[in-house]
Amino acid sequence: MKKLIYIIAFCLLFLNGTHVSAASRIQPTPDEPIVIVIDPGHGGENEGTIENGFLEKSMTMITAQAMYEELNLYDNIEVYLTRTEDCDMTLKERAEFAASVHADFLFSIHYNASVKHDLFGSEVWISSANPFNAYGYQFGCTQMETMQEMGLFLRGVKTKKNDRGTDYYGIIREATQLNVPAVIIEHCHVDEERDYPFCDSEEELVAFGKADAISVAKYFGLKSELLNIDYTSYSAEKLKSADANHTVSSTEWDDTPPEICKIETLNGPDEKGMITLQISAADYDSPLIYYDYSYDNGETYSPLQIWPGSNVLKGTYTDTFQFTLQVPYDTIPYLTVRAYNQFDTFTVSNQLVLPLTKSPESIAEENKKPEELSEEDAESAKQKTKHFFHIPSQLNNAVKDVDLIDFLLISMIIVVLLFISLLIAKCITASRLRKRRRRQAKKTLGNTTRQTHR
Repeated sequence: MKKLIYIIAFCLLFLNGTHVSAASRIQPTPDEPIVIVIDPGHGGENEGTIENGFLEKSMTMITAQAMYEELNLYDNIEVYLTRTEDCDMTLKERAEFAASVHADFLFSIHYNASVKHDLFGSEVWISSANPFNAYGYQFGCTQMETMQEMGLFLRGVKTKKNDRGTDYYGIIREATQLNVPAVIIEHCHVDEERDYPFCDSEEELVAFGKADAISVAKYFGLKSELLNIDYTSYSAEKLKSADANHTVSSTEWDDTPPEICKIETLNGPDEKGMITLQISAADYDSPLIYYDYSYDNGETYSPLQIWPGSNVLKGTYTDTFQFTLQVPYDTIPYLTVRAYNQFDTFTVSNQLVLPLTKSPESIAEENKKPEELSEEDAESAKQKTKHFFHIPSQLNNAVKDVDLIDFLLISMIIVVLLFISLLIAKCITASRLRKRRRRQAKKTLGNTTRQTHR
């Protein structure tokens, strides 16, 4: 009987412990209405990104207004906008407004663009300071799930510090200094074609605002009798785990490149130039999210590709995978791959040099018999045989003229050299004759002297 009691007590304790450790919202919820401040980024002379005809300050206003209207449909909530028109407003003024209405959270609405116009996806920037980091992390993960449901690629929940060790982004820094939790929502990139469909119309911008409102409602556990929606149990069941006393390590800025990136050939290139590669990479600080490849020794790279198995919410990715690419005909492939982590830092792989793949036209040209060649092809083949590089007709005539002049000059030089050689030979012969005569004279004189002494 005692053993049974112990077993039951252990099970109750285990179940109770499991319930206690379940993730719940770290940020306290006030009894009075929750106060939300929405900040449409930029405004006035600060236009934000203007890539591809977009105007960020107008986009953020449309999204913020839609978010404002949607949140006002929920119960027990007060919603404010930092600006309702196109006007200049400093980051400090925005934060001070949020503090003046005792905001429980400030959401700064933005759209993104990258320096090389190659990045795509949605991300949330949060504070590095405690406990705001934990608040931001839990909301950010909720927002990422909402963006994923819309079909966006996820770039993650991140923090960044300046040289002073405080938050890099001004709106977050100014707000947290006033004890107001704040995040920046970067919905998508306006300068990358894979993100265009999410922001290329007013309807899409409104959809983002409504989606943001859902994320806020889930985070705070709101409900709406008007919409017949109840998220009161969401925070206790689905919010990501966080510790109010520690910075969430997965959000910290990582400026170190992935530790490993290597490639090897599995198949190819075949007659169509198809090559199957195996890529292995690892980053021990943050998940890998993109890769790209080059077949011209790194001079150009493909558009960024999604790293297989990348999951910024879980911090996981596939460390080894295979993919097939096609290199252009008549090109010797010098293959390299770059692996990018969550903070867009990359590592370049080893290089593979593979055989040239000839085009069907090149192969057919090489296999033609002489009698199959047209007169034009025959003449072309003759010229290619005569000259390694093809020379245009005008240049060819000039080359002929130059060759004749060179021949005449060389002939003259040879004649002069022969004349000089003859002169030298004649001088040498005369010199030898004089020496012989002097020796003969000395010999005759010697004989005469000896006869005299006798």
